[in-house]
Amino acid sequence: MSNRVNEAIQTHYARPDLGSAILKALEKAGKDLGHLTLEDLAPIDAFHIRGRAATLELARAAGLDATQRVLDVGSGVGGTSRCLAKTFGCRVTGIDLTDGYCRAAAMLCEKVGLTDLVDYRQGDATSLPFDDGAFDVVWTEHAAMNIADKPRLYREMHRVLKPGGTLAIHDILAGPTTPVLFPVPWARTPDTSFLVQPDELRGLIEAAGFTVSDWADTTEAARAWFVSLAENIRKEGLPTLGFHVLLGADFQTMAQNQRRNLQEGRIVLAQIVARKGEH
Repeated sequence: MSNRVNEAIQTHYARPDLGSAILKALEKAGKDLGHLTLEDLAPIDAFHIRGRAATLELARAAGLDATQRVLDVGSGVGGTSRCLAKTFGCRVTGIDLTDGYCRAAAMLCEKVGLTDLVDYRQGDATSLPFDDGAFDVVWTEHAAMNIADKPRLYREMHRVLKPGGTLAIHDILAGPTTPVLFPVPWARTPDTSFLVQPDELRGLIEAAGFTVSDWADTTEAARAWFVSLAENIRKEGLPTLGFHVLLGADFQTMAQNQRRNLQEGRIVLAQIVARKGEH
């Protein structure tokens, strides 16, 4: 990916002292920083549509268990990786382009006592710093929207998977209506947003060597979730704990746009499981 786009993406997500901002918000919400739980962190760290419920749904569809080594591509502040490690006992490595997210993720891991199962690397998903066949599962939730070179992204995911390994995806795709209304949680302007339509995504996954075994359109559930989130923000303002801690005050506008994007068919959601061949 071009350095200019990478820099723009990092600028969108980066904020100074993200770790302390998260801890401050947790403290303000009355959480005990000495005894944090995954439930305490969920309003901030399950940074994708439908939060933890969507993560657990995809994990069950992908058949996760404690024997597996998982790579979480676009791991953010680590909500998904911690949830998977804690719920299924699997070993998870997260990779994210934004260094501040990796640092905050590692700090939160330490706070909830999961450092033996989870670690983080800063890096580019289109050039993964891992050996061929290093993982049983490659997982990604809401990361591909920021990645322009999708053929390379899915080829890299295929490369680092063991033969017979699983690709698990929960992503935002282009809907039948255009254009997307910006700003949205993944991009303030169209320059760093790269959505593909569902049939394009299927083609990309298959071209990389995968066989799709499970494809669910989860747009309806996403729509209901975002309508209620946006409505709460409209009525009561931003809660103490929420995604605005990561994205700043304009999350209020992003949430209203995202509601419209979902309601007007500008974006759709998919949950996908695909397999790499045995040979």
